Amino acid sequence: MNQRYRPITRLGLGGTGLGDMYHTTSDEAARTTVDVAWESGIRYFDTAPHYGTGLSEHRFGQALRTRPRHDYTLSTKVGRLLLPDPAGDIAPPFVSSLPFRRVTDYSAAGARRSVEDSLQRLALGSIDVVYVHDLSPDHLGEAFDHHYRIAAGPGGAFEELVRMREEGLIKAWGLGVNTVEPCLRALRDSDPDIFLLAGRYTLMETTPLDALFPLCTERGAGIVLGGPFNSGFLAGGDHYDYVPARPLHHQRRERLRQVAARHGVDLPAAALQFGAAHPVVVATIPGASSTRHLRRNAELMDLRIPAAFWQDLVHEGLLPAAAPLPA
Repeated sequence: MNQRYRPITRLGLGGTGLGDMYHTTSDEAARTTVDVAWESGIRYFDTAPHYGTGLSEHRFGQALRTRPRHDYTLSTKVGRLLLPDPAGDIAPPFVSSLPFRRVTDYSAAGARRSVEDSLQRLALGSIDVVYVHDLSPDHLGEAFDHHYRIAAGPGGAFEELVRMREEGLIKAWGLGVNTVEPCLRALRDSDPDIFLLAGRYTLMETTPLDALFPLCTERGAGIVLGGPFNSGFLAGGDHYDYVPARPLHHQRRERLRQVAARHGVDLPAAALQFGAAHPVVVATIPGASSTRHLRRNAELMDLRIPAAFWQDLVHEGLLPAAAPLPA
């Protein structure tokens, strides 16, 4: 069994915003975002080549380069190589691109090259955690099984990431996905340390309780929760899983809001604290579209929420009785 890998802080900063997701941001604003995160006590930063075709990694590197490397945790991803292309490669929800295009590659050679390229873009000497990015049916569709066999088989990304961990080039590896099933398969087929799972364990959905979290407990693997607000929906936005929310999502959010109002609870605070209460969860990384949101996220993690609020959510069937509740 693995000894569970843990980022330096339980609250992190996701890097999609630094890759110009939904709207553009300046290099100066990106640098300020990381600076404010640091001032707020955040020491875990997650990025990926996919985010703005290298833009997010480039900006994180600029912002972190002068800080002591042992003082923070940095994760990035493999699965997409970036090849030079003057036209760039704008892929929604990102609205801009550096002069590269994405090429899907879940092979061992692709994973090795991706990590080496990321180190160059970051201009840093090491990466702590590497996730295999979007190896999931929601992204790959009918091609998922084909790409999974490449990643998990001989000469695939999984065995290369195990090798990099043994070499000390990285400290931990796993999958960065939006669905549960690939994580279960990876735990059965290889030796991952940690998963970045977005949007699946929130006040809106608790699917991982059934099989994934128990298997992670058994294997000593950790979970980083991405998207604790479900694409900003629990913080008042209109998107859920990166697309416009459906009526059933609005109905459930309204029920959550009603319980929160009865107890004087800030629903975004409850959203952040709920996921972090499970023992297998080692960190949560909400996105932040402004420095104001970033500071607020840090404050929300520390707000006191009465136990009666959580008990009401269980009583009304909005949370399963098996879900660990915040103290």
